[in-house]
Amino acid sequence: MNGLDETDRRILLALDDDPRIPVALLAQRLSLARGTVHARLERLASSGVLRPHSARVRPAALGRGVAASIRVELDQHSIADAIEALRGVPEVLECFAPAGDTDLLLRVVAKSPDDLYRVAEVIRLCPGILRTSTSLFLREVIPYRVSELLKAE
Repeated sequence: MNGLDETDRRILLALDDDPRIPVALLAQRLSLARGTVHARLERLASSGVLRPHSARVRPAALGRGVAASIRVELDQHSIADAIEALRGVPEVLECFAPAGDTDLLLRVVAKSPDDLYRVAEVIRLCPGILRTSTSLFLREVIPYRVSELLKAE
């Protein structure tokens, strides 16, 4: 999707404040027609602007209070196989392909440090993965946010 206009940003900021707000109330707060808000939300959702609702669930609420990043070195001939195998590991929340020496960077969660060891081993044994390196997150100091980006433009 190309850039967001001011109305899109106002809708997204209001949703960031109260993601469960009904469309009619959102429209009223923003002084917009309900149909306009509904159509905009549909467009934002279908174009991939909005993340899935499950992104709001904190892993700790699911018993996965330990978080880490895992750097992965791949066999370059097996990238697709590795990524497909990683999709099957429920503890892998995100997978990025960064620039630099790391082939993939994963954000993972686990129940405990021992469970993190298990998750890291499951990942290490995926087809196409040559090496991994795990870094434990001790604390979240700035949670995931986009509201500041929406306000910046």
